[in-house]
Amino acid sequence: MNDPASPADALRTSLATLLDGLPPRQAAQAVDRLIANYRGATPTDAPILRDRADVAAYAAYRMPATFEAVHAALEAFAAAVPGWVPASHVDVGGGTGAATWAVTATWPGERGVTVLDWAEPALAIGRDIATANPALKNTRWQRARIGSALTLDPADLVTVSYVLNELTAPDRTSLIDTVAAAAQSVVIVEPGTPDGYTRVIEARDRLLTAGFHIAAPCPHSAACPIVPGTDWCHFSARVSRSSLHRQIKGGSLAYEDEKFSYVAATRLPVTPAPARVVRKPQIRKGQVLLDLCETEPSLRRTTVTKRHGDLYKAARDADWGDAWPPESD
Repeated sequence: MNDPASPADALRTSLATLLDGLPPRQAAQAVDRLIANYRGATPTDAPILRDRADVAAYAAYRMPATFEAVHAALEAFAAAVPGWVPASHVDVGGGTGAATWAVTATWPGERGVTVLDWAEPALAIGRDIATANPALKNTRWQRARIGSALTLDPADLVTVSYVLNELTAPDRTSLIDTVAAAAQSVVIVEPGTPDGYTRVIEARDRLLTAGFHIAAPCPHSAACPIVPGTDWCHFSARVSRSSLHRQIKGGSLAYEDEKFSYVAATRLPVTPAPARVVRKPQIRKGQVLLDLCETEPSLRRTTVTKRHGDLYKAARDADWGDAWPPESD
């Protein structure tokens, strides 16, 4: 549950005023085009966000979901590196800055922050929205082409969220290598689709080759146990919708579920989860079925029943993406 002063609430409040003066039809058309780009398979070498109307529609459409997905990934990462707090953060392809908000929700307080993006309108609106978050008051919003020519200064944390799908394969490879050379820790988030998962696995492999350890979601730094083409690893984050959000997206529910794939890797000493719940738990009469990725590495379904006592209660409360077993157990 978010407290009234949380970054999530502050972000929603800022977004509520973003579309003032923009005709609903224009916003809806921009959203339709953005959805096509977001789901498309053709990389682009030009900014998807062309002007302020595009960016306003994008922020209303995507920022809450991006925030929740990145925040979930960061929370899993933070649990694997307890006590560590990044002193610097670079958000590559950050657009309007959803990942920077997620970082402040995970590790409160100010730090050096740089947002890099090639769409100047996105940076401008991101800068405006960030005035509602004191932890972002000294953020640098810098225009940069995200690709093979990108250079990065050293940083404790680099985030790359919903960016790899916009790049060609050579640019993706070059970007991951550049990030690995600059960062102490890296969190990459992509859409929770088979293609998104494939891009995450490719990035994971390159980070391992560069000497990183996997912190989350995997409980190991070995190869993914999923047989390519048979399944994909992804998770779900619940996103609260404001009335404005429902209007822009044409939905009626007060929430939506954002599906995402991610990897968090670090050069720090890391204590990954013993296992990770990789599917929505199935609750049945007197038992809970949990699909787990385990340290071996392996995928296994386990059944927790009432005779397991407190562990059964924990299983009923377990969520997709949680570490297992809970730390208290």
